Amino acid sequence: MHADPVLPYNFPEWKIVMDSWGNLMLATVITVAEMCARGLGLPTDTFTSLMKYGPHLLAPTGSDLARFGKLGTVLASFHSDINFLTIHGRARFPGLFVWTREGKRSAVKVPQGCLLLQAGKQFERLTGGQVLAGFHEVIVSEQTKEAIDEASKVGRSLWRVSSTMFAHIASDHILHPLKSFVTPETMKKYPPIKAGAQVLAELAAINIRKTLDTNGESEFAPI
Repeated sequence: MHADPVLPYNFPEWKIVMDSWGNLMLATVITVAEMCARGLGLPTDTFTSLMKYGPHLLAPTGSDLARFGKLGTVLASFHSDINFLTIHGRARFPGLFVWTREGKRSAVKVPQGCLLLQAGKQFERLTGGQVLAGFHEVIVSEQTKEAIDEASKVGRSLWRVSSTMFAHIASDHILHPLKSFVTPETMKKYPPIKAGAQVLAELAAINIRKTLDTNGESEFAPI
């Protein structure tokens, strides 16, 4: 989780550009985390102090809609994020859908110049479920198809690019419901676990990692 960043060989400006963008995204997450703490009646640094030295991950994703632009194609299947807060820039094409707490599915529309944030499973654990990890998916929708047609007419790239940062709680911190959210039910549902072990366990559950040993270590799952 704390590996060196991947730097594509043929893009010499990659590190400068990505570090600049990543730091701006992280600064926004920090501000929002402070706002969330205040809104929940907690000290302002409740979450940001736990985020310090976390394995934050800037992970741009791309889908070639010239190849995978068929209506209904799943670009990212239904899931919730394993980290604390996820922040997105505005994608080049629509297709992101989210589910509300009531189970209503809605298309996401991010205005120009705005960012989108979603709560992850670490946020859910810290608040004992007061804040839920948001379910979402990315598919080729009718709106995506319309945008593909418009881009094709003017010769614009058909790559759907989403610039996403996953902000994490530091790996050595223990995830458990904070004092304001402690009840017998929340402690049973969200037992204490190190943030790093929680991430590895989540990855093991989807076969990206093997199960953990007693030291919280793991290996890559065989391909």
